[in-house]
Amino acid sequence: MTPRTLAAFLLTAGLAALAGCSSPTVITLNDGREIQAVDTPKYDEDSGFYEFKQLDGKKTRINKDQVRTVKEL
Repeated sequence: MTPRTLAAFLLTAGLAALAGCSSPTVITLNDGREIQAVDTPKYDEDSGFYEFKQLDGKKTRINKDQVRTVKEL
C-alpha cells in the first residue's frame, strides 16, 4: 500500500468507528414534549434520574416519572 492509500484507509476506518459509537435518541415526556439526546441516556438508580447530553451539548437530568419513552433514531 502506498502511504496515501494507507492514510485514506485509516481515516475511513476511524470515521466508521466514531459513527458506530453514537446513536441519537428521542426522549418523550408524559406531557408530550420530545427532547433529543446525543446518545442513549444513562439511568441512575440511586437518584431515579435519566442523565444525558442534549444536541446543543447541555447536560440534562430528568426524573424517571416524567419519561414516557426512550427511542433511538
